[in-house]
Amino acid sequence: MSVNKVILVGRLGKDPETRYTSGGQAVCNFSLATDETFKDRNGERQKRTEWHRIVMWGKLAEIAQQYLKKGAQIYVEGRIQSRQWEDKQTQQKRYGFDIVCNEMKMLGSRADSEAAAARAGAGATMGGGGGGSNYDSENQAPAADEGHAPEVGDEDIPF
Repeated sequence: MSVNKVILVGRLGKDPETRYTSGGQAVCNFSLATDETFKDRNGERQKRTEWHRIVMWGKLAEIAQQYLKKGAQIYVEGRIQSRQWEDKQTQQKRYGFDIVCNEMKMLGSRADSEAAAARAGAGATMGGGGGGSNYDSENQAPAADEGHAPEVGDEDIPF
């Protein structure tokens, strides 16, 4: 048995970029920053940021393009997938890792989302997406029981 599952909570480093395959399926890419704070050997507080390349497909990609903006905080769930290509300049093999997302949840309040959009120069609001909307690519719609579950704020997330 093996498991390939990733859960990340972070902020978008740039607006999502969406393209369409020749078959008409949407694919969306963006970077997601996660950070951790720790004390170094001298007892000084340090902050380390990791960048993750997120890939979304289908309806989830279209939702991301419509509602996500640079700076927005989201929860993503998916799997790690490796990529390999040849660098055209150095003729060397290069490797990269993507997080192929199958579930996404927009975190923060609508005001936070709109402020992130304003900082990015978008001027558009997040529509109904702020404040904890949950999307699952399997169902390609808001997740079930969303209306019955209690509202979850940033302070309720255990990590």
